[in-house]
Amino acid sequence: MSDATPLPIYCANHPRQETSLRCNRCEKPICPQCAVLTPTGYRCRECVRGQQKVFTTATWVDYPLAFFSAAVISYLGSLVVNFVGFFTLLLAPLVGIGVAEVVRLVIHRRRGPGLYTAATVGTILGSLVGVALPLLALLFNLFGQAGIASTLQNLLWFAIRAIYTVLVTTSMYYRLTGTRLKL
Repeated sequence: MSDATPLPIYCANHPRQETSLRCNRCEKPICPQCAVLTPTGYRCRECVRGQQKVFTTATWVDYPLAFFSAAVISYLGSLVVNFVGFFTLLLAPLVGIGVAEVVRLVIHRRRGPGLYTAATVGTILGSLVGVALPLLALLFNLFGQAGIASTLQNLLWFAIRAIYTVLVTTSMYYRLTGTRLKL
């Protein structure tokens, strides 16, 4: 038996950092700063980046399609608020899921790094158009000669529509990205 101790291994990216960790894909020595924890073990950033490129399937046209389809559907959903009233808060997550499914259908289930952001911004802007009308009515009542009951009613409608925007946007984002909430 030999008494030889193994030579220390140093990180490929930080030559002064001693390590015993290796990428489980390319076997490159990596330090804890360079290691990315994946479901299958630690990998170097280069291997993770290469794997993520495989999952990016979006084309340039998908970004405006996601934006405009989300904006139109969320705007149409915000028009329903006038007819549903307070129950809007219960239906808003369902509208968000509907927006996500329409976006997913329009972009043919492709994925990309900014695709979900484009759909989220479209959802916010589309539903804010519906929020702008009660805001204008509220401002008109505040600076006009309207009574307190009318002002409070417009304030309530503005609050409901603002909450609607938040609920639609968050449910759309979580549905589109496939994020699972652990309760």
